[in-house]
Amino acid sequence: MRFSVKTADPGALRCGCVIVPVLAKARLGEAGTAIDKSLGGAISKALARGDLASKAGSTLLLYGEERKAARVLLVSMGADATISEKSFREATLAGLRHAGTVSSAEVLSVVHEASVENRDLAWQLRVQVLAARQGAYRFESLKSKKEKDPVRPASLALLVAREHAAAARKTVAQATALANGVDLAKDLGNLPGNVCTPAHLANAARSLGREFRLKVQVLERKQMQALKMGALLAVAQGSDEAPKLIVIQYNGGTAKQAPVVLVGKGITFDTGGISIKPAPEMDEMKYDMCGAASVLGTIRAIAEMKLAINVVGVIPSCENMPSGRAIKPGDIVTSMSGQTVEILNTDAEGRLILCDALTYVERFKPAAVIDIATLTGACVIALGHHNSAMFTSSDTLAGQLSAAGREMADPCWRMPLDDEYQEALKSPFADMANVGGRAGGAVTAACFLSRFTKAYEWAHLDIAGTAWRSGTNKGSSGRPVPLLTGFLAARAQR
Repeated sequence: MRFSVKTADPGALRCGCVIVPVLAKARLGEAGTAIDKSLGGAISKALARGDLASKAGSTLLLYGEERKAARVLLVSMGADATISEKSFREATLAGLRHAGTVSSAEVLSVVHEASVENRDLAWQLRVQVLAARQGAYRFESLKSKKEKDPVRPASLALLVAREHAAAARKTVAQATALANGVDLAKDLGNLPGNVCTPAHLANAARSLGREFRLKVQVLERKQMQALKMGALLAVAQGSDEAPKLIVIQYNGGTAKQAPVVLVGKGITFDTGGISIKPAPEMDEMKYDMCGAASVLGTIRAIAEMKLAINVVGVIPSCENMPSGRAIKPGDIVTSMSGQTVEILNTDAEGRLILCDALTYVERFKPAAVIDIATLTGACVIALGHHNSAMFTSSDTLAGQLSAAGREMADPCWRMPLDDEYQEALKSPFADMANVGGRAGGAVTAACFLSRFTKAYEWAHLDIAGTAWRSGTNKGSSGRPVPLLTGFLAARAQR
């Protein structure tokens, strides 16, 4: 889908469909009033009849004139005088979804003339671009026959005042870059485990490197052995797929600027290993590399945006499989940090590959490190599917991530990381166990990772509840690419 910014007179529009917001008490904004006047009052007459429900997201299609707006799609912004973010998003999604069923030509939107409390025009334009791309996304690369939409608009034009046009075009370009990053994360997440292997992730990173001139390095098993990455290699040893440690660097800041490092869990399929998972829904364990996908998606977005910041993406990747070579409950491994780990549950493998990656990133002398992982089912029980779990001892980092999540509609919720939880990881045979029991499982997993992050400011995002959707709409969500991109954009501005 193509996006553009237009500055035409609303009353002289010519398009296949225009989306017009209807405010509380069936009122029209300035652009809506001009369009209504050009159509002889057809909009106001329909509203006077009460044809449009007041609930946010309700829609009403009117037919205009072929030489002007062929169709006018009215969308209710709700009955309240003050429009909330939620109402605006619901109305935008509903309007774009309906418009996508009636016009294959250009759709034009003036939805953003409905002001949202504490939000500016840039926010409103970004919401529309992301909503349009969300509606247009299809994962059909592995289907022999593509599903046909009855109608699908080729482009979305956003009508703004002339004095806002330059800023609006920049906003739309940035939002498009973000949508491209989200789509990359979705595509990688939706691929099956027999396609998206560690080698496939490495090739995806190399493709990004070629497209945006990024430095990419892929460490193989022998190099990991030389680095003494005993925890990562222990997880990988049960699989025939070779492990990869993928490093991708974006240098948009100054040479002296310390980078932000993103570490993404890249388990391309997780059977649970010897502690094997139950069969129902095990197919969804292809999504256990969504942390890795979010790192690549974020780097793609910021590279296209050309943010003035240095970012390093590090992705430890392998499969977790049961075999005669696989690690067993009770095995003890030595991590790159030198700390030893008793493996009580082989299905707690994500923290094992991450701990070596978190030690490896010390060489970059990072300003901050954020790891992203579909780490624990306990996180889903605690927070459901709306908020990602965020763990950090840094109030500054917590505030920045929370603010970015709110801004980008990709929220996270800060969870405890108190020292008392560390007691659950005690082992009589090693420096620590890799699990701490059922109680506070997401917290003790974060506590485990914290033992490898003493050299820098660090946060952990557990995205097990937000990285993908189950059921009839099964698929990768692309989260938390918006959160991470917003966080990095804000740091670049500072």
